[in-house]
Amino acid sequence: MKIYKIFRPDEWAQLRQEKSTKGAPIDISDGYVHFSTATQAQETADKHFAGVDGLFLLGCDAVAMGAALKWEVSRGGAEFPHLYRELRMEDVEWAQPLPLVDGRHQFPAGLE
Repeated sequence: MKIYKIFRPDEWAQLRQEKSTKGAPIDISDGYVHFSTATQAQETADKHFAGVDGLFLLGCDAVAMGAALKWEVSRGGAEFPHLYRELRMEDVEWAQPLPLVDGRHQFPAGLE
């Protein structure tokens, strides 16, 4: 199963340079790296990244993260994937820009 992480340009650059990260400031504060499923990603972008340009969407394999990935109830009673270790570059299967189109982030077609 694929899960997704939205990063600002500096956060994505740090991960590429250092090969691991504790995540964005909210991740560090909460003690885990926040992810979303395909059905949760747009709402996450709308809620936490409204109007922010230059973002990147990272696709990761949930199964490969093993026991460090926990599914926990969060927004609206839905279960969200939370990673209880650093996100490593090797966890990222792909990354691409997440463009802002007419004030809303446009996700790639076929997100699963």
